[in-house]
Amino acid sequence: MPDALSAEHCDDLPAPPLSGSRIGEADPRGAAMPAADTESAVSEPPSLSLPHRGGGESPPQPSRSIRHAFVEAVAALRKAGAETPELDARLLVCHAAGLTHEAFVARAGEGLPPEAAARLRASLARRAGGEPVSRITGTREFYGRSFAVDERVLDPRPDTEMLIEAALDLIDRGAGRKAPLRIVDLGTGSGCILITLLAELPNARGLGTDISADALRAAEANAARLGVAERASFAHSDWLEAVSGQFDLIVCNPPYIASGEIDGLAPEVARHDPRLALDGGEDGLDAYRQIARDAAKVLAPGGRILLEIGATQAEAVTGLLGESGLHAGKIGVRRDLAGRPRVLVAGA
Repeated sequence: MPDALSAEHCDDLPAPPLSGSRIGEADPRGAAMPAADTESAVSEPPSLSLPHRGGGESPPQPSRSIRHAFVEAVAALRKAGAETPELDARLLVCHAAGLTHEAFVARAGEGLPPEAAARLRASLARRAGGEPVSRITGTREFYGRSFAVDERVLDPRPDTEMLIEAALDLIDRGAGRKAPLRIVDLGTGSGCILITLLAELPNARGLGTDISADALRAAEANAARLGVAERASFAHSDWLEAVSGQFDLIVCNPPYIASGEIDGLAPEVARHDPRLALDGGEDGLDAYRQIARDAAKVLAPGGRILLEIGATQAEAVTGLLGESGLHAGKIGVRRDLAGRPRVLVAGA
């Protein structure tokens, strides 16, 4: 691998755009759900209960319909304290039975095969133990596309879709989505940010960097599976240290949790996301300092840097970017649906 990585790494011939869809279309959160048969759930004993405390699984039960399996899974997850039992149950039933979300609705009255019921019981036990659904199924929906995720990468969050929206809004008001833009995604992880932008921008090319070789392999696999590999390159770099050339967009969701706060996060995060992808140092700002130091060197004239930030970090990160030579007049904060600062946008 060369010592310096440049925008020229992105100069492969463009591939056709991915025909993915937006949130509410392909995203499972937008799919319909069969009505929960609560009367049946109460009057009939559940066959998909979690393992007994004394060890061993619940005794085998007669085959039940997919609808009944869903209702029982919801009840089991609600009892276990899951925050979104209906959504989790639907995803786990689909995973256990090998169903798409459309098939889940259409075939809700069919019987659940015994082997699928066994997989569902095992998945419910893992979820009740605090393991995220995406770690159980191995996939996460992000901006209407399905990304493979595992222990090598951060589990993509819906909040990060705000960064995609902010980037596309800037492009729509500027060069347009057909422009041959050059993008660099720092700390790419699963590749969800870079791959999504390339899928939405048919003539763009991108470079994803990460300090983790394992994460880079995961991102490369996602790019190939989602049809943008010909326009995406991935390379080992500690933020921008090994990157040269100029880019129209720098995008990044860096680790921004203060080191001392990580153990207090939800178990789904603290126990299952790579610490490297969470730990932002003593004050949560270490990554922003490194990125701000070098960003102006690789940002093309008229380019933008978009950073996901923690809810209380807007002022501090704005100051770091301003000190780096990025013009304060071109810095803006995008808020999420809850009104919290989520994405910081700065210009060269």
